[in-house]
Amino acid sequence: MSGLDAIDRNIIRLLRLNARMSNARLAEEVGLSPSACLRRIHILEQEGIIRGYTAIVASTAGGDGIAVMVQITLDRQTEEYLNRFEAAVRKFPEIRECYLMTGDSDYFLRVEAESAQDFERIHKEILSGLPGVLRIHSSFSIRNVLAAPKRAR
Repeated sequence: MSGLDAIDRNIIRLLRLNARMSNARLAEEVGLSPSACLRRIHILEQEGIIRGYTAIVASTAGGDGIAVMVQITLDRQTEEYLNRFEAAVRKFPEIRECYLMTGDSDYFLRVEAESAQDFERIHKEILSGLPGVLRIHSSFSIRNVLAAPKRAR
């Protein structure tokens, strides 16, 4: 992203905040005509800088759930162990993100739970049962600083 100019970076910033913003509004915000803005978006998509658009899904608790950051250490780091672990993780919607890491732990997960009691269930029934798990270290988030503010209803 170092080759992007200020307008491209501003387009990306605004789309990260609201990917459903109309092209006309986006163009106005960045100081371009709608056609020039759309052309830049297409270039950003074609170059793979913008890889897609997604919906941010609220937790099952209506957005008031708990995000838990979980570090997982496996018993072994063989390809077989990594593949088995990754296949198992994909089966559980409570595990929202999973990263293979360098450093002290092998994986970093973001888990969503409705409450501390719900996370206890996830820990016992899901995390502890994942193949090859040697150690689990969990931290509860206080809040997501970069999350878009909730819209008034």
